[in-house]
Amino acid sequence: MVFAHLLEICHHVAAHSDAVKNGEWTNNVDWCFWKYPLIELAGKTMGIIGYGRIGQAVGRVAQAFGMKVLANDKYPNKDLESDTLKYVELDELLANSDVISLHCPLFEENKGMINKDSIAKMKDGVIIINTSRGPLIVEDDLAEALNSGKVYAAGLDVVSTEPIKADNPLLKAKNIFLTPHIAWAPKESRQRLMDIAVNNLKQFLEGSPVNVVNQ
Repeated sequence: MVFAHLLEICHHVAAHSDAVKNGEWTNNVDWCFWKYPLIELAGKTMGIIGYGRIGQAVGRVAQAFGMKVLANDKYPNKDLESDTLKYVELDELLANSDVISLHCPLFEENKGMINKDSIAKMKDGVIIINTSRGPLIVEDDLAEALNSGKVYAAGLDVVSTEPIKADNPLLKAKNIFLTPHIAWAPKESRQRLMDIAVNNLKQFLEGSPVNVVNQ
């Protein structure tokens, strides 16, 4: 879902497909055209806030696209560092990332961590992706940054209140891509969740519990 949003932001596949279907290519004098600036990911830097299992999976894909990764995590695993990945403090990540993707759980201390102050520390034209928790972002501040162009675009699968409220400022913001919390929704993902739940119960009944969270 992270890269579905990111590639849509960078290449506007749906809009270009609609343009072709509406006859714009047929009636174009040139052999190709594009309606939006197109962005190549290779050579860009992705900042990943929260570098656990999901963040690491995103980091591997980012590196496969030719991106460098800046990771921020409370418990850094230095063994993962390489020429294309390093752990940094949050301010360094904010200042040097072309794309920032959130992959951290929601705690009281990080609620609203993406706000006007943190956005001010980011590059002009940064792209923000959030498939984690909606309240990590102050939505009024993000909407303002999108409308001003400070943030080039944002792709969000989560918002502060779900279903999204009709007065959410992001609904009218520029260059915002919103999906209805569907990162978990592919049939294969849901089957995997059910398999894990069934196995948890089976192992518990057999006296050898797994995935224990109270120890």
